[in-house]
Amino acid sequence: MFIVIPAYCPDEKIFGVVEGLTDERNRFIVVDDGSGMEYASIFRRLEKDYSDRVTVLHHSINRGKGRALKTAFEYVASVCSEDDGILTVDADGQHLAHDAMNVIAAWEKERDCLVIGSRHFSGKVPFHNKSGNAISRSIFAVTTGVRIYDTQTGLRAFSVKYIPAFLEIKGERYEYEMAQLLYATKHHVGILEVTINTVYIAGNRSSHFRIFKDTLLINKMIFVFMLASFSCFVVDYSLLLGLVSLFNSLPATKELRPGEFRMPLFGMMVDTHLVALIIARAVSSFLNFMLNRKVVFKTGSMARIFRFYLVIIGLMLANYGLLTLVATSDALPLWIAQLVIQAVLYPFSFVLQRKFVFPDKNRRKTKTVG
Repeated sequence: MFIVIPAYCPDEKIFGVVEGLTDERNRFIVVDDGSGMEYASIFRRLEKDYSDRVTVLHHSINRGKGRALKTAFEYVASVCSEDDGILTVDADGQHLAHDAMNVIAAWEKERDCLVIGSRHFSGKVPFHNKSGNAISRSIFAVTTGVRIYDTQTGLRAFSVKYIPAFLEIKGERYEYEMAQLLYATKHHVGILEVTINTVYIAGNRSSHFRIFKDTLLINKMIFVFMLASFSCFVVDYSLLLGLVSLFNSLPATKELRPGEFRMPLFGMMVDTHLVALIIARAVSSFLNFMLNRKVVFKTGSMARIFRFYLVIIGLMLANYGLLTLVATSDALPLWIAQLVIQAVLYPFSFVLQRKFVFPDKNRRKTKTVG
């Protein structure tokens, strides 16, 4: 097992981390993330006192936790064997040794999983840490359909086979760890949670986490994830309103009753709402699928395309049925009716795509240890 420790301006607690996880099977990769000359003696001591098991890599300037992890992964890839694993652990002593060993033990039983040490934030926890994780946890669950209690934990174990993919993940600072979880959900990598102790030493003053800036970076990854669905909704909504207005103004269009218009098409008089909805949904659904395939789920399976359009057609028919009930001049105007209907149908769309179109067959249940 390779123990990766990213370190920026560490104190004496880093020696306790190494001592606590010392085992003849473990090798330590410590990354000095541009700590400067003031901390050089700590890294020299690590290399001298633990020369048989510690390798120290150096950044000339601070490049961020994500970049430090990637530097370590690149080194591990050059020396590992295919059955090795990696454990990432913080340098400040907030991950207890027995918790880290429990995470390793869980990974040894489930080697295809990304195993994470999950804090449940009991006891005296700084408010910004507890609330920040709660917000990220909720947004992550809504946007991915995967429930993870601790999205910001740095205690993680995984197989070296994931190194090439993890090196491609964007993010150089704290947002990298969130991006890693998003990668796992997109690529159906099982995420296994192991409950660990919540430890904040001296009010968490040893942490270099920048509360506002790094919180924005972390959640930016999730908001970008949500943007794909919202963009498709805007396209669908705008096209529907524009096309209905266009079709209703055509000379051949007939108004049967207030709010209900029919236009000639293939020898039939067809509801303008239906024609506009089909065209708008065809365009927006294609965009949605391409974003899901390229950005979110990254799959080109024809079976998934077939399932995707089954859901789209079913929801479109439901959309049209509801429009015929409410989108008339004596009920709701079209622009309001479509917003209401989309809000009602969105949860069904989300659940159907998560469960039927892009099912996460490899999802593991959370495991509680201790």
